[in-house]
Amino acid sequence: MNEDSMDAFLSAGPDTLLDPARLVALLGLAFFLGLAFEEYFGDNKLKAPGGVRTFPLLALAGALLYALAPETGFLFFGGLAVTGTWLAIWYWQYLSIQRAEPRIKHSPGIRLDGGIMALVANLVAYLLGAITLTQPLWIAVAIAVSAVLFIGARERLHTFAESVGSTELATLAKFLIIIGIVLPLVPNEPVTDITPITPYQVWLAVVVVSTLSYASYVVQRYVAPRHGLLYSAALGGLYSSTATTVVLSRRAGAAVGGTHILNAAITISTSVMFLRILIVVAIFNRELAFALAPSLAALLAVGLLLSAWQYWRGASNGSANGADVLPPSNPLVLSVAQSAHGDATLHFDAAAILLAATSNNLLKGAYTLAFAGRAHGLVPALSLFALSAGGIAAIFLTVGLS
Repeated sequence: MNEDSMDAFLSAGPDTLLDPARLVALLGLAFFLGLAFEEYFGDNKLKAPGGVRTFPLLALAGALLYALAPETGFLFFGGLAVTGTWLAIWYWQYLSIQRAEPRIKHSPGIRLDGGIMALVANLVAYLLGAITLTQPLWIAVAIAVSAVLFIGARERLHTFAESVGSTELATLAKFLIIIGIVLPLVPNEPVTDITPITPYQVWLAVVVVSTLSYASYVVQRYVAPRHGLLYSAALGGLYSSTATTVVLSRRAGAAVGGTHILNAAITISTSVMFLRILIVVAIFNRELAFALAPSLAALLAVGLLLSAWQYWRGASNGSANGADVLPPSNPLVLSVAQSAHGDATLHFDAAAILLAATSNNLLKGAYTLAFAGRAHGLVPALSLFALSAGGIAAIFLTVGLS
């Protein structure tokens, strides 16, 4: 909104602000918020203020008070002060009743429930009036939906908070430091004549890999932690197929009996790696991603077929827990992706990325034989070597197109 339109908006009267469609939307959103509030606070001994009647009226009052004096907002803020005072009186009474409870009064170990969710929900309902009148409608919808989700997810959020340890918080803090603090401070100018790549581009590569890695780790650990070994191996391949291969190979070496599921899991983690490479390259260089797509898609398909064959070749022995590993990340592929320009260069850079993936697969095949042993690791190692052979073929084909 430019300065002229802002001045016109501030000088608009109630008839201009009170759009019927927005008022209907406001009442609907406030009623929706009130339903969630009633469902959560319905069994409380002391009825919390708010609900399916109060919230629409509160939101409508906020809208009307704002529309009557939009230039100064005096009436709107006066209504906010009255609402806050009313809520403060209720909250004081709420705590007084709790203190009088015998089980709380005579049990020092029991704490008062001093939650302010009811107060905040009422304030959100009041503020929703002015927001719906003055902001794009999607903002009001997003606020109402977010409030409803937070009201209904209290137990799940508390359970989740209890399950997150100090190590996970430290990991999240490091991830946020990489994205929010270090990246804006890194210079975006080349520091040497050897390469045009800037420190900002290198750190941006770290950010992209870290984001994909951390997202797949969170999904595996918290969203779907018990969906079987193959599912976990696929997610593991998104953030580090090498680490996943090492963990699964060690498990295969110690296994008693059939290891076909572990073999399939090792292969599928490397297969998903090709998808990860394509996603990351596409973020930095779409033309290079198009050049790589046929080879990576073919290698992904071959890997999935090999994984399916290994899975079905033996009798099922049930699913196992996923490998809980943290990903090491390497920005080499991203550096190549950022520096690729021109049709001929694209093919050679695509070949360089395929070479890196192929050598990585050869190394993982050696890891599999070393950790799982020849008896248990030969089949998945041969699968990785087959994918390496396919990668070599793709390299020659790619170079031949240049």
